[in-house]
Amino acid sequence: METVTLDADADYGDLLAALGYSRHEATVLVGDSPVPEDAPVAADEVRVLRLIKGG
Repeated sequence: METVTLDADADYGDLLAALGYSRHEATVLVGDSPVPEDAPVAADEVRVLRLIKGG
């Protein structure tokens, strides 16, 4: 578990950036549902799922 402090107006994309991920390589889950990167952070706890492409 990692704790991140964000500005009051931060969105989930800002959260990913604070964790060192780009919006293209990870997504944020609240509960079990993905949330849009441009949505304001409204949860105290989230999971970050790193997206992996392969072929």
